Amino acid sequence: MNAKRVSKHLLTGLIAATSISLFSGSLYAEYPSEPVSFVVPFPPGDLEDITTRMIANDFQEMYGTPAAVINKPGGGGGAFPGAISVANAKANGTTIGSFPMGIPIVGPQIGIPDLSPNPFEPISIYLTYPFVIASSKNAPYQNLEEMAEYGKKNKLILGHFGAPLIPSKVTFALAKKMEFEWGSEAAFDALDCNTLASGDVDVMNTTLQLILPCLDKVNVLASVTEERINKIPDVRTVGEIFPELKIGLWNGIFVHKDTPQDIKDKIAMSVKKTVLSDQIKELSEKTGMLAYWKGTEESEQTIEENAQTLININNIIDN
Repeated sequence: MNAKRVSKHLLTGLIAATSISLFSGSLYAEYPSEPVSFVVPFPPGDLEDITTRMIANDFQEMYGTPAAVINKPGGGGGAFPGAISVANAKANGTTIGSFPMGIPIVGPQIGIPDLSPNPFEPISIYLTYPFVIASSKNAPYQNLEEMAEYGKKNKLILGHFGAPLIPSKVTFALAKKMEFEWGSEAAFDALDCNTLASGDVDVMNTTLQLILPCLDKVNVLASVTEERINKIPDVRTVGEIFPELKIGLWNGIFVHKDTPQDIKDKIAMSVKKTVLSDQIKELSEKTGMLAYWKGTEESEQTIEENAQTLININNIIDN
């Protein structure tokens, strides 16, 4: 082979190698190389939305790539339509879910096709909503035991945010355990100071931040959280009274299980920084939410344990 032919082959090979390198670089560009969306399956304004916006802002600052919160409320479908949109997105870390516990636990149980089996892996469970069972301070009972005794002879009206919600189920199971029945129960769009003041309900299952303005006029009977709430440290959790009812309504950051591990690691690094930040601590102190960091392994264990607890709670309600 003469020198010219050798040079030609070398040049052709060099061009081909360069093309492959360029193609590979565009195909496997370092994450994140395009805008990232954090999907919140609820309207703006609640704790999961506020904290996810903090997470998205810190993610954008850490990696220099646009990151935004996309609110996808599902109306009658609850959080499930938003979760389905994440399940059907590319598993490349550009679509991240900020989900309540019902997505990985209830979705597969009720057989939603796109969510069964559970397609998600948790990056972190990071907050527990400060759900409480509350009544007016002038009610003829001052604790759960007195409320149960009163409820055996009088009709108590219970207000909640929806029967399928975990805290509502805990409150139904609590009545079974304490051997009384709610006189009536109903879902409300708002459960705040005005709800008790108007006499629309006798007892309500709501979040602490909604009754903070009138906390001096409200008697918090118990919290539906796994740990006591920092703003009301003397109030027992339901789980302290009945360990089989120890559960709280949490929120977590999720990605599709097929997402590459290096991408999961980068998301986790950013989320952890936010969750352990002073701004989250301040929000926790202000609202009573429980904020913490649980990595993938610990979060998966929590999901497994909560799924079994929920089965037990449903059995208590049904029997």
